[in-house]
Amino acid sequence: MTLQTIPPKNFSAVAGLYIHIPFCVKKCPYCAFYSSTSVSLVPDFLEALFKEMEITGQKFGPFDTIYIGGGTPSLLRPQQLEEILKRVRSHFVLQTGAEITLEANPGDLNRPFLQELAALGFNRLNIGVQSFDDKVLQFLGRRHSSDDALSAVEHSRRAGFDNLGLDLIYGIPGQSMESWLASLARAVALGPEHLSCYQLSVEKNTPLKKELARAKFSLPGEGQQYDFFMNTAGFLANSGYLHYEVSNFARGTEYFSRHNQKYWDHTPYLGLGPAAHSFLEDQRWWNYPSLPQYLAEIQQGRSPIQATEILTREQLRFETIFLGLRTRKGIHLKDLLENHKYDLLAEKRELLTRLQQEGMLTLEGDRLYPTRAGLAVADRLALM
Repeated sequence: MTLQTIPPKNFSAVAGLYIHIPFCVKKCPYCAFYSSTSVSLVPDFLEALFKEMEITGQKFGPFDTIYIGGGTPSLLRPQQLEEILKRVRSHFVLQTGAEITLEANPGDLNRPFLQELAALGFNRLNIGVQSFDDKVLQFLGRRHSSDDALSAVEHSRRAGFDNLGLDLIYGIPGQSMESWLASLARAVALGPEHLSCYQLSVEKNTPLKKELARAKFSLPGEGQQYDFFMNTAGFLANSGYLHYEVSNFARGTEYFSRHNQKYWDHTPYLGLGPAAHSFLEDQRWWNYPSLPQYLAEIQQGRSPIQATEILTREQLRFETIFLGLRTRKGIHLKDLLENHKYDLLAEKRELLTRLQQEGMLTLEGDRLYPTRAGLAVADRLALM
């Protein structure tokens, strides 16, 4: 089913805006996010993006976060990023004090560029470091070095950014625990406000998946994956970071990613650009995951939405439990009962008691939340 219009405005929380920049200088072999290396199409894409904003208009919003991701948004020129923010402000309502994030490749971040970003109003950077080990970066096919990453953080600080997030990947084939913790220590020494630590996931239709199928390498076993997770969480807790979601850590609640939290608690969000997803109430929709198709739809004056789904009460309930068990704030049982007519304690009392005894879950008042060990197996917990 194709959705050609945005659902009517009716929400209980302030929405977030995501803009997908579908370009990369080169594709990393592990990445499954949609992007194209045809950077000559950037002007055509921006023209289409601005038309998509016109089509959407005031049917969605207001917003208190903007997240420009990709792809590699930092390959755009400052003037292009400035025009994106200008068009956002002209077509949507943006609240004062909004969190405005740009994803960036370390190799793109020189001092003049960063100073221009700060002047444009970007107040948060999410830098795709992935590792401070050059051998790991080479395996991941990254186009930057560990020295580039260090320089990127230094230049960001001198440009005035006081809210930096670093992305890191662990569980690389052949990676030792010592090597990973050394890379993590280098990250912590830089004092980022936020760290996202992801276990390497080999997605279908990626070059890395094909190499795995040809037995070019092997991934860590389940026990090793658990050890990586627990050591990461323990190291960062000892370094003063709050573990607030399975893969996310922050130096204080004020540095939690305001935008990403919207994905985890069913707050409305609007996605613009190829492959971008949106959510409102019981409806989720997504754009064509193809730049040529996206451009063609916009050029014909049509919304680039490929399809939509209406979530049933059962689906919304499952997602509430699934997403809640991936965060340390967990599940508010009273809200679950009021909003989804589901008494989790009554339905799963025996199982919940066992999981508490095993140290996977904690129950305090009407809040059920995962322990560190529970976060390590959060996806399995949600299947309860």
